[in-house]
Amino acid sequence: MARVLILCSSTDGHTRKICERLRAASQDVGHDVSLAMIEDAPPPAPREFALAVIGARIRYGKTDRRVIDYANRHAGALNAMPSAYFSVNIVARKPDKNSPETNPYVNQFLRSVAWRPRLVEVFAGKLDYPRYGVCDRLIIRFIMLLTGGPTAPGTVVEFTDWQRVDAFSARLNRALAPGPDHGLRVANSTAWGTPGGCVPRVPAEEHVEVRAPWP
Repeated sequence: MARVLILCSSTDGHTRKICERLRAASQDVGHDVSLAMIEDAPPPAPREFALAVIGARIRYGKTDRRVIDYANRHAGALNAMPSAYFSVNIVARKPDKNSPETNPYVNQFLRSVAWRPRLVEVFAGKLDYPRYGVCDRLIIRFIMLLTGGPTAPGTVVEFTDWQRVDAFSARLNRALAPGPDHGLRVANSTAWGTPGGCVPRVPAEEHVEVRAPWP
């Protein structure tokens, strides 16, 4: 059994729903999972866990600033351990933006932090106009108009591919499977730099190559 941290940033509850599914899957195989919201004061430090997973929603094109601050504050610990990041955003509904390599918000996040997660994923989110306040509804409808999405005010659409979420969960659990030495099977992270060090921040103009060295 391993201790797992899932740190979540969710505005309307859908990213939390994904995090809760990941938690349930890890608990089913015997891990001790703590699900914490980014607004928890203070959120748990990753060094207390064998695996850290951060899931963050996108709102108006931005990752929650608290997630960015947390990732930079704990970059040293996160880079020295098995860690994973996933973004939840509506633009990932598009085939040309539904991979970590092609999703603009994943690359934007990785450019803004010194953390280099060993596993990165992106999931399409949920559009739920009736749940939004008046101002949010107007702004999100305008964004959908510009990007070719649904604009009818009563629209509720869940774009999330739950099989993909489950596949991500399986990879997380495999990373914690005991190896021949009965320890945690930590992937080779040379794609992101030397484990234990703080990877330098990537200049804003550079594209971040997203690699997933885990099985």
